Amino acid sequence: MAASAKKILSKIRQTNQIAEGALYVVNRNPRNLERLRLAYKTDGYHLERPVRKFWHRLELNASNKYVSAKLVHFENGTVIECSTTEWALKRHLYKGNDFAAYSTLGKAFASRCLDAGLTEMRCDLKPTSSMKVDAFIRAVEESGIRLEEPERIRPTYSWDMERPEKPWEVTE
Repeated sequence: MAASAKKILSKIRQTNQIAEGALYVVNRNPRNLERLRLAYKTDGYHLERPVRKFWHRLELNASNKYVSAKLVHFENGTVIECSTTEWALKRHLYKGNDFAAYSTLGKAFASRCLDAGLTEMRCDLKPTSSMKVDAFIRAVEESGIRLEEPERIRPTYSWDMERPEKPWEVTE
């Protein structure tokens, strides 16, 4: 037991020594700049529908029997997908596209997004008269997902009138 503890401590010390002497750090997370709000966001053409100005977008597709929700990344396509055709959801539902199915799908989709660490996304869903889409949106928001993305922080230039504060800078 004591020998294994010494090995662990030596590895921790080696890791700390490497970090102290390093000149730079390489972050291998491809989504890091999106989380910092620095990554490029495609603008697209302003008359285009659906709008392309997003990092992640929520899509809801309904058929005659089932409903599916997707989280789409602007470059890599579908990141997270959830549907009432999955047996884990289907066995708890009476019908695959009723009010209960929409709200259950919203809870399951939000849970998967939170597990993946995605808490903000663009949502272009329009409420319908049947209130099913509203139930889905409400379930997603109550689970802790924000259905709007923050604006991208753009570089400031010497000729800019306003220079907004960056969220990681402390001015106190």
